This record gives sequence, C-alpha cells and structure tokens, in this order.
Amino acid sequence: MPTPMSTTPPLRIAVQKSGRLLDESIELLKECGIKIDNGRDQLKAPARNFNAEVLYLRNSDIPQYIQDGVADIGIIGENTLIEKEKDHEVVLKLGFSKCRLSLATPRGMAYGGIRSLHGQRIATSYPNSLRAFLSKQGIEADIHEISGSVEIAPNIGLADAICDLVSTGSTLFKNGLEEQDVILKSQAVIAASPKIDAGRRAILDQLVFRIKSVLAARNQKYVLMNVPEASIQEVIALLPGMRSPTVLPLAEAGWSSVHSVIAEDRFWDIIDRLRAAGAEGILIVPIAKMIV
Repeated sequence: MPTPMSTTPPLRIAVQKSGRLLDESIELLKECGIKIDNGRDQLKAPARNFNAEVLYLRNSDIPQYIQDGVADIGIIGENTLIEKEKDHEVVLKLGFSKCRLSLATPRGMAYGGIRSLHGQRIATSYPNSLRAFLSKQGIEADIHEISGSVEIAPNIGLADAICDLVSTGSTLFKNGLEEQDVILKSQAVIAASPKIDAGRRAILDQLVFRIKSVLAARNQKYVLMNVPEASIQEVIALLPGMRSPTVLPLAEAGWSSVHSVIAEDRFWDIIDRLRAAGAEGILIVPIAKMIV
C-alpha cells in the first residue's frame, strides 16, 4: 500500500557524497527503515517510505548549506562543523566516525610540550581550529594551510609539525610522526539549520526518535539463560536490565529461564560472573531496535 502524500515538504538531509561517513550515514538511515531511491551519480535522491530526501554533497560544503537552509540537516563530523564556523544546531551525537584533531611532530624530535611549537611552522587542513587552539595557549606559529597529504609536510621541509585528524594513528606512524597534543575530539553528529521550519522540524523529531532507538540497540545485547531456582536471586543481582529481568519457569522443575539486556561494554565481565553463579545455556541475541 503506497505511503500517503504529505503536504509538508520533505526533510532535506545532507550527507557526504563519498567515503566512510557516507556509508555509515546511509546504513544508519537504512536501520531506521528509510529506503533511499538513489541511482548512479545522483546528487539528490528521495526516500521511498519517509518524507525526506538525501543531498549528496562535498563534506566541506555541508556546513554552508546547513547555515543557508539549502539543507535542513546534515550528518557530518563535528570537526568539520567547528572548522567551518557556520551557524548550526547539534541535534544528536551519533557515536560513529570517531576521531581527534591532533598535533604531531617527527619521531625523535625533542618535544617539550605545546610551548615548544611557539614560532614553529605547522601544516594543517584545519587552520581555524588550530589558530583558535594556539590562541588560547598564547602561542604564535606559522600556519601553512594545505588541502591534503598533511603528513608529508615535515618530511619535505615544509613544516616542523602538523595538525591533522587521527583515528588509529597508523598513518602518522607510517610517515614517521608521533601524536603529541589533542586539539579536539570529534564524531558524527546531526546538525540542523537555523532556518528549518516547523513542518520539517516535526519530521526531524520523528527521525531522531528512530535514530535513538537504533543507537540504543547497537550497544545492547539480549541475553537468555537457564538458571537453577537456588541461584535466581544471585543471577538477578548481577543483571543491570532495563527495569528488572524477566523470569519464566521451565518445564523441568527447579529451573527458570531468565531474560535481560546487557550493555556491550560490560558484556564479557557479566557473562563470566553469570556462569560462576550457575547460569547455563546462555544465548546472546542482537537487538535491532530498542524503544526506551
């Protein structure tokens, strides 16, 4: 049955047109049940079953489009929003595409803290963020703005240090660099335009509700286990649960099935303790959505 036509114009969602953040953004929308009818090389694509359309834009252009109201929201890294210094509202932090903007120097170079960069040459693709950080520290440096391959700058004599995004640090290591100071930490966020109207804001609220349900589920596991009656209270005490675990009697006398939800980051520690308390036949089930 086709979705009824809405009188409200679609929510315009800006995403990076290529790269890892694009893949994670589209996957998130997919997990929210939103199907995007995107053909080859399309720069605008409608959602089939949600009142929205996706705009595929250059990452560095998205903050301007958000400020101007050409895009109602964007899924974008905080680092880009901060660097571009445009007007926006961070609606929701998404917890993926995490990285940090850091200062790095050649390995083996004596580094006496941030003060040692006073008067030095620093290469970066993030001049505004770097300049603001150095100003707060009372440091003056010669900032060389370059658009890519920042890591090579010290090796070719262009700079004494660099300021660049770091995820695992492997790229720095391969280029003989060592991370020194973190300027800011970043992750993907939903940023909204100051010009978004009430109708599209209502659609955004629906989208945020769906996203929160997906994100809540990603860090949780549904756990089922068989527990002897004598151990039920001990097992329940170990389970965090959303409220309290579900306990159902089994056909075999003296045993119950206990159901609960465990956070991913506490998972293995709790499982080991449950086994020690007498739990058996433990089943772990991924959660697709979680409405809290």
